[in-house]
Amino acid sequence: MLKVSEFSKKFKTRKLSIGDIDEIYNLCLTNPLYYEYCPPAPSKESVLEDLSALPPNVTLEDKYFVGFFDKGRMVALMDLIDGYPEDKIAFIGFFMTDASVQNKGLGSEIISELADYLRSINYLAIRLAWAKGNPQPEHFWLKNGFSPIKETSSTTAAHVIIAEIKFTCSCNLDKLL
Repeated sequence: MLKVSEFSKKFKTRKLSIGDIDEIYNLCLTNPLYYEYCPPAPSKESVLEDLSALPPNVTLEDKYFVGFFDKGRMVALMDLIDGYPEDKIAFIGFFMTDASVQNKGLGSEIISELADYLRSINYLAIRLAWAKGNPQPEHFWLKNGFSPIKETSSTTAAHVIIAEIKFTCSCNLDKLL
């Protein structure tokens, strides 16, 4: 089980729930470009569905729908699936920052801190996908060290790019010899 409190050192983090629907919805409304590539536009009903949406062979215990807070205000949210598509890989199904804080390095900082945490507990990689042709996530994820590994079809977008960042082993080889 992942420790949500360790996803970030800078921001307070916690799992989100039904009681956070208004705040999640309002953050999503600040990013209309995302929904041009991944319709439909957000609604409180779609937020409620997102809180429990799962890929195949995953349980709610593996899902971390997390808010990142600065001075009590949600500035980012992330849907992270632990152990998907395989053990020791985390899959970011959704990541969004409030538009008012974009282009200030906040999103990159969150991803860097998450990667540091997952690397520290011996994860192998983080994977994610973005809608092909959407310049905003493509630029963001490439800038943050993710490399495309394949292109595929999706039910929500014509084509998606699956990308990952692999972690190098931090083992001490001297201890193994």
